[in-house]
Amino acid sequence: MPPADPWEYTLYIPNDLRAVTVARRTLRLILTMHGLIRLTDTAELLAAELVSNAVRHTKGPAALRVRWSAGVLRIGAWDADPEPPPPPGELEVLGEEGRGLALVAACADLWGWQPLARHGNRGKYVWCELAAA
Repeated sequence: MPPADPWEYTLYIPNDLRAVTVARRTLRLILTMHGLIRLTDTAELLAAELVSNAVRHTKGPAALRVRWSAGVLRIGAWDADPEPPPPPGELEVLGEEGRGLALVAACADLWGWQPLARHGNRGKYVWCELAAA
């Protein structure tokens, strides 16, 4: 049974591709402990894409945020680059670049981005949602 009470975790990560594995394993543990194991495989894929983009395309720190509220799991990655991700209509024509966000758009129930500042650093927050049902 999914948890009734909302919760949120934030994992601050360095600009290092190994952070993708750390984020995936941390997310798996969080979801398992909260009884959301059936969302784990898709959630791990989405988190890996978001965190990978955050550490590959920026030079600063990043963060993974996972939030559960009202039957919806939101996974997001903050990075220090304030530039928006490519619009959904351009994802298919980018070739090698942009495939991760196309995958996020295909697998998530909803996704988006917003400008965000964290600890005095400007950047953006790219997020996606999975419903528990």
